[in-house]
Amino acid sequence: MAVAVALTPEVAAVATTSRDRPYGARPLQVRPYGLRARRVRPYGVRGRRDPERGATAVELAMIMPVVLVVILLVVQFALWFHGRQVADAAAREGARLARLDTDSWRQDAEARAAEVLRAVGPELLSGATATAWEEGDRRGVEITATAVQVVPLLPSTTFTVTARFGGPVECFRPDDGGAGCQ
Repeated sequence: MAVAVALTPEVAAVATTSRDRPYGARPLQVRPYGLRARRVRPYGVRGRRDPERGATAVELAMIMPVVLVVILLVVQFALWFHGRQVADAAAREGARLARLDTDSWRQDAEARAAEVLRAVGPELLSGATATAWEEGDRRGVEITATAVQVVPLLPSTTFTVTARFGGPVECFRPDDGGAGCQ
């Protein structure tokens, strides 16, 4: 590419010939600037576009759904885990009353477990049921519920929470080796 430089600031020289211009581009002007010449694009002429222009926006549009799914899965796991903790607390409280040796232990234990569920996480667990159980000299409460879904896109997918707590019935046991409660 041949460049002609004028030494006076009033004159600007055209830099190229037509065979040196790639793809019919306009010639660049060269103007003197101090002792060095600098290349200046003529007013209104744009250079070639960067071939990677807009690539960041496309990459973001491609990766963003994956990032959102990961975030929603983390939130869903956190809600399921918190729901499990609430169910554990309710079953523990119900089991505490179920282990007492009273006539109304079953109703007391189920009512206390339901009360804890309503107090701690009323919207966190749906369809929660508290069931008192007895196996030999052990009593307790089992909680079964479904954790809330962050995005209910898959209605067949449910996050079930089950908690079961119990222990031996608290009663007086004679020191003579008898096995039963008195």
